[in-house]
Amino acid sequence: MTHPLSAIPSAFHAGNPVGITSVCSAHPVVIEAALRHAKETGELALIEATCNQVNQDGGYTGMTPTDFRAFVEAIAEKAGLATDRIILGGDHLGPNPFKDLPADEAMAKAEVMIAGYSAAGFTKLHLDTSMGCAGEAVALPDEITAERAARLAVIAEETKAAVDPVYVIGTEVPVPGGALEELGEIAVTTPAAVRRTYEVHCDAFATAGAQEAFCRVIALVVQPGVEFGHADVIQFEPRKARELAGSLSGMPGIVFEAHSTDYQTPESLGALVENGFAILKVGPWLTFALREALYALDSVADVLDGHPPQGRLMAAMEEVMLESPDYWTKYYEGNARQLWLQRHFSYSDRLRYYWPDPKAEAAVSHLRERLSGKAIPQTVRSQYLGGETSGDSTDEILLAAVQNVLRGYWHACRARQPAR
Repeated sequence: MTHPLSAIPSAFHAGNPVGITSVCSAHPVVIEAALRHAKETGELALIEATCNQVNQDGGYTGMTPTDFRAFVEAIAEKAGLATDRIILGGDHLGPNPFKDLPADEAMAKAEVMIAGYSAAGFTKLHLDTSMGCAGEAVALPDEITAERAARLAVIAEETKAAVDPVYVIGTEVPVPGGALEELGEIAVTTPAAVRRTYEVHCDAFATAGAQEAFCRVIALVVQPGVEFGHADVIQFEPRKARELAGSLSGMPGIVFEAHSTDYQTPESLGALVENGFAILKVGPWLTFALREALYALDSVADVLDGHPPQGRLMAAMEEVMLESPDYWTKYYEGNARQLWLQRHFSYSDRLRYYWPDPKAEAAVSHLRERLSGKAIPQTVRSQYLGGETSGDSTDEILLAAVQNVLRGYWHACRARQPAR
């Protein structure tokens, strides 16, 4: 059975570029929004978990790959979407969660992790072994990266479920969750780097006896010149990536996977797909939109109670983040005012890690209770929710906020004529 994602490289090389949105989030509202969007549009839903979110030790979500699958399928039942319309992916699968260990130990744990993903029916597997482990350089030579990627592919093949998985490779992987510093010029991956990545992985897979698996490599991760920081975004410029896009002509079964596409304009997203950057990863933008809607609804609740907004939800989230700073303190810097702004409004949205905290969940539940059964006058909606967020209930408004982002990706991913 041919994997449905294999149609994307075929379409691009036939002159009919299409794309797919990769939703990288473990937030239940985000996942429900993605699944409802798939039902409404008739498209497939691609939901990905990262190695740090989900692994054999539970990751920061507390879920194993089997748990995550059950989690997504339960939401699909609620959304009314058949599970055969969902593709599950594993992102950055490799030694990253275990890189403080010596390489042999870290890779052994990475093997257990990818076996869990493959056996649980995750069929889009991003092999990311580019980082050094204890005692190694931060970035590894291409040959070592490729050898370790092939080693993980062998394990995935041995443990796969009913559908043959497809693979994504690539050593030029942007920082997950956005850049940590102010952005300047972003170096676009060179065609020479693409060819080398492809060739060394081809050789490594052959040496490992995994040639058949290499035939199912559908994409390479590259840097097309897009990124976001705390308060700024670098938009895609096709002219700067023209040579990179042209390098796909020598790889007929391959497209590019673009990470950090959050906050790109509709025009930029469309241009990415037109130029072969067909798998568009999005994560922080979705929880950023969710946070905007939650903070707005908190203001609405106050207004409906007859007094100016008091920011109770924001205050609760601030308390939670200050009590447990590990998810943001290494990523944000500046004076007290700058840190405050970053904690709540950074594009990297480190706040997303805190929604599962019991205090945060209680604050959101209290907000829902305050709004339950109350109609929001259009004038109040216009003030705090703008004209783009539809729905009457709290749940509908939150889902619509996320779907507004996904809708832009959907339009960008539809068939179009390639750029000249």
